[in-house]
Amino acid sequence: VLPALVEPGTVGAPALRLAKPVPVISVGGHDTASAVVTVPTTTDRFAYISSGTWSLVGLELDAPVLTQESRQLNFTNELGLDGTVRYLKNVMGLWVFSESIRTWEKTTPAVPLTDRCAAAGKLAPLACVVDMNDERLLPPGDMPGRLAAMATETGQAVPRTQDEFARCIIDSLALTYRVAIRDACHMAGRDIEVIHIVGGGSQNELLCQLTAEATGLPVVAGPVEGTAMGNLLVQARAMGALSGGLAELRQVARASSELKRYSPGVLGISQQQWADAERRAFAR
Repeated sequence: VLPALVEPGTVGAPALRLAKPVPVISVGGHDTASAVVTVPTTTDRFAYISSGTWSLVGLELDAPVLTQESRQLNFTNELGLDGTVRYLKNVMGLWVFSESIRTWEKTTPAVPLTDRCAAAGKLAPLACVVDMNDERLLPPGDMPGRLAAMATETGQAVPRTQDEFARCIIDSLALTYRVAIRDACHMAGRDIEVIHIVGGGSQNELLCQLTAEATGLPVVAGPVEGTAMGNLLVQARAMGALSGGLAELRQVARASSELKRYSPGVLGISQQQWADAERRAFAR
């Protein structure tokens, strides 16, 4: 019933009989697989976050992690380009933010996203944080109401303004990234020195800076269109326009992208503050 499995970059039969046949080329088996191809790293000691509506947070490994602890923490092993393994966890992404905006715009005028994030960035950090992997945040609907309920359950001050809710969401995402990356490194026995954020979420400067603050590691943001670029790079190599392995493809991605680096410590949020926030967010 199912076709044979093929590696990314396999050139198949022409799909269309035009004046010149158009070949079909297999690429990454998931959009995250294509996005990770474009991670502009120069080291193997990196974590990645494919950030958008959802966030895929993990490491690139040579072999899967098949422990019971890994399974219980809901990490997955997915095959990537050139025999790599994407060891990752699916984390809630900017979906919560976009759904909150949808709720607000039913009753109040729209606010440009950059203005919203700038206003949120002026507020006190970590005033209210929640577990962004809570299943209540999955379906569409009144996200601010659900966030307020979660804040109450964990004994925190409930955000009152839209900017306070925005700050809660972005702080909480950075906190969730911190936990996911720490767990992945622990279970894979891997130390990292940089975090790469690719995809649309890499344009959220407050989220990128807070991720650096939460993890204590530098963050490199970009490329924005990682999935499309990775798809193109694999096809280009398959057709002979490019050559080499992942390192060479990533060199092309670096040269083709505007990247921004964020260093930890800029906002003056201590690791103790993040640890305290973690206890509050995951209090039960």
